[in-house]
Amino acid sequence: QVELVESGGGLVQAGDSLRLSCVPSGRTSRSYAMGWFRQAPGKEREFVAGISRSGGTTNYADSVKGRFTISRDNAKNTLSLQMNSLKPEDTAVYYCAASLILTIRPENYNYWGQGTHVTVSA
Repeated sequence: QVELVESGGGLVQAGDSLRLSCVPSGRTSRSYAMGWFRQAPGKEREFVAGISRSGGTTNYADSVKGRFTISRDNAKNTLSLQMNSLKPEDTAVYYCAASLILTIRPENYNYWGQGTHVTVSA
């Protein structure tokens, strides 16, 4: 069992940066590939970024490529999402999740955090 706790969300202006963190408890996150997803009001949950167990492989949604960076520190058992050049369309609840494989499909993720809100004003 893995429990995930996100933090770092908030209200920012367009062009600003935020850094989200995700800290797992229970079984260490190094046993899992990790991902960030987001869900805006009235929309389906969508993949944002993913990272392999070692951190050596990452992938991103086209909408965030070049602006967001996913990283993990297995020694500290933490996952991060650095978000730069934020846009109003990035407004959503952001979730971290753990999966046995690196995938963009939310149905393949076994564990989810409670989410952290990110609001970007124009």
